[in-house]
Amino acid sequence: MTLWAGRFSAPMDESLWNLSESYSFDHVLYAHDIRGTMAHVRGLAAAGLVSDVECATLVETLEVIQSEFDAGTFEHHHGDEDVHMAIERRATELAGDVGAKIHTSRSRNDQVATTLRLFTRDALTEIARQTLTLMKSLVAVGEGNAQAYLPGYTHLQRAQPVLLSHHLQAHVWSLSRDVDRILDARRRANVSPLGAGALAGTSLPIQPEVTAAALGFDEVFANSMDAVSDRDFVAETLFDIALLGVHLSRMGEELVLWTTSEFNFATLGDDFTTGSSMLPQKKNSDVAELARGKCGRLVGNLTGLLVTLKGLPLSYNRDLQEDKEPLFDSVRQVLLVLAAMKGAYESMTFRAEIAAAAADDQLLVAIDIAERLVSSGMPFRQAHEVAGALVGRAVREDRPLSDFVRDDPRLRGYDDLFVPGAALMNRRSTGASGPAAASRQSELLGERLAALESRL
Repeated sequence: MTLWAGRFSAPMDESLWNLSESYSFDHVLYAHDIRGTMAHVRGLAAAGLVSDVECATLVETLEVIQSEFDAGTFEHHHGDEDVHMAIERRATELAGDVGAKIHTSRSRNDQVATTLRLFTRDALTEIARQTLTLMKSLVAVGEGNAQAYLPGYTHLQRAQPVLLSHHLQAHVWSLSRDVDRILDARRRANVSPLGAGALAGTSLPIQPEVTAAALGFDEVFANSMDAVSDRDFVAETLFDIALLGVHLSRMGEELVLWTTSEFNFATLGDDFTTGSSMLPQKKNSDVAELARGKCGRLVGNLTGLLVTLKGLPLSYNRDLQEDKEPLFDSVRQVLLVLAAMKGAYESMTFRAEIAAAAADDQLLVAIDIAERLVSSGMPFRQAHEVAGALVGRAVREDRPLSDFVRDDPRLRGYDDLFVPGAALMNRRSTGASGPAAASRQSELLGERLAALESRL
């Protein structure tokens, strides 16, 4: 029997039950629901709605239920529509009439909203923590290959040489923005809806501030209707996860390219690659492909929830049950990707000589030729034309660019630009990709990581 059957003369039809029940997926909320219910019970005691003895009995009962869930011995009954009902049903079984008081001045509407905020807050914290861990790994890989460099690309065409550490730090900076957003979302989610009731509060003398403080919320809801209907925090969480997924997908795409025979810049460890069921020679960077593939799933979860929310009138509607599965799925998937990508980068062997040879492609010196001409007084657009014409001749005649530079009387003494690594060394402006700018960047990144860890 459901906990609201008094109004009805017939049980729920099986087809509606199958559509309606959510225990099959929301049981993962048990610890957060029990935590919220314990705070609620203590709030009832503070308001004089249960005695101190009854409060102690209910808290002890909830602790027993928690231990049953933790041990995997909690018995789910067919009539448990969701985890919230299951916990209340079990509390009544264990504590009798005292257990039946557990839902005083509370609706499933504010109960679910509270439980979901507690889950989301913890999930955001863990995602931020794991993202910071990946960021530190990327920094460490760069430091472990301090002299390595490779071509930087635009349009997937070789553009200019960059230090590997600089390249990896570019990913760290984008991930730092993800952590920043995630921590902002956690702050906005940290508002207690407990006490809003079904939608309009209650006539009973509860004190929402008491339960909010017990649960570590920064503030209490201001409007009861908004409190039970707001799922902005879920949508924002899914957006932050989706954008993090986009960044992880971009990193995965790069690892796929770097580990191909055509690029051959890197190889991943055997423990982070897979083989082929047919082709004995294959070593596939599946970890990177899965990171890339999961992104579509994360974006889809966000899109699905936004469409669900867009047409809902105030206040609570059962459509909001559809917020949980995309949230649970996105949290789980992004944590899997973060852990796997950390391991993949740490297993990576970077082939510095091959990457450096590609970065020392003479055509990448064209901008250095143009900039030296600018330094001698030539307008940049003219210098660009001169360098571009030399590149065009080199490509058409399939000869080294240095041959044409050497033959051009305007470019006497430019041979040093073709020394391996010279183009990299010339990238020395603030935030640039060469060694001269690296130490300041590392310092700034260290400060950024420390600030995020402090917020976390």
